[in-house]
Amino acid sequence: MVDEQKNKIHHIRKNIDAIDSEILTLLKRRIGFAREIGRLKDENNRAKWDPLRERQIYERLLKENVCTFPEDSLRTIFHEIITACRLSQRNIEVAYLGPEATFSHLAGVKYFGHSATYKPQEAIDDVFSEVEKGRTPYGIVPVENSIEGSVVSTLDSFMKYKVQICGEVQLEIGHNLVCRSGNIEDIQTVASHAQPLAQCREWLRKHLPNIPTLPVLSTGAAAQMAANNPNIGAIASSLAIKRYELQVVVKGIEDYRGNTTRFLVIGKRSPSASGQDRTSLLVGTMDRPGALNEILTVLSEEEINLTKLESRPIKGKQWKYLFFLDMIGHIEDEKIFRGCERLRPLCSYFEWLGSYPQSNYLPSDT
Repeated sequence: MVDEQKNKIHHIRKNIDAIDSEILTLLKRRIGFAREIGRLKDENNRAKWDPLRERQIYERLLKENVCTFPEDSLRTIFHEIITACRLSQRNIEVAYLGPEATFSHLAGVKYFGHSATYKPQEAIDDVFSEVEKGRTPYGIVPVENSIEGSVVSTLDSFMKYKVQICGEVQLEIGHNLVCRSGNIEDIQTVASHAQPLAQCREWLRKHLPNIPTLPVLSTGAAAQMAANNPNIGAIASSLAIKRYELQVVVKGIEDYRGNTTRFLVIGKRSPSASGQDRTSLLVGTMDRPGALNEILTVLSEEEINLTKLESRPIKGKQWKYLFFLDMIGHIEDEKIFRGCERLRPLCSYFEWLGSYPQSNYLPSDT
């Protein structure tokens, strides 16, 4: 009986091995066709990335799947396949807030896949500079968190650098308290980026009331510090635990579940419409009563769905502000284009930051 079961298992495994070999053969064919498309696009000077085509692929595969294969896994697998094939046409470099294993790094991998080359930067400002000066074609930056709100350094950088938004990705954030030994008694200081420290403040107040916190440039930098100093604890990502060989003290110390950060992909040119897009603007209002209301009235009359409105002070000009607007739709959509044209004469400053695919057709998690 035991021998019969072993033979059955062996036979099934041989079938699985044959399927794996067939999958690999098909993947080789797919990447060959992708490279051929890349060459044809080069001849016609067309953009390598076609977000509408990618969305159609996901929709078709999910429909054909009929819930047989887990949908999230299917999305993740084909996201890696599609990204690897696109990158075979041209290797992509991505700047991000480093060092390795920050949440920005994780967001980059979720968006671009593992095949891209990632270039860590010391500050969000440096990510913008890399892209503006053409040293790196893409950057990825955090823009807002579902608990703590906007990342102001990112918003301020949009006011300084000429880049365009190419995409967005949402990353569910889980915070871990880590250190070298894994013992909470060894921790004399807790280091992390200001956002994670704020997102875990109640847990830290309750469980480590007498331990000081140390804001640093990134969660990856905090993990590096913890790896080099046995008395420093860090709030860091799961990737940082592996990268810096740290031990988990407590998992999931964020104060609220469902903690999600939205990241923006920046580059030199926004993609064409995908059918599920978002448009971002940076505008200044005229110095007169009701100026902001005039802008909102235009959006209402054009039936444009405004999803974000936030003001930031203009450096060097007291009590002067610019407004960041996010709206559903693409600049190629008639009502978005018409609405923007109506806004221009109403604004003292008007800049289209980009139109880009919403994050809802990318893999839901990594």
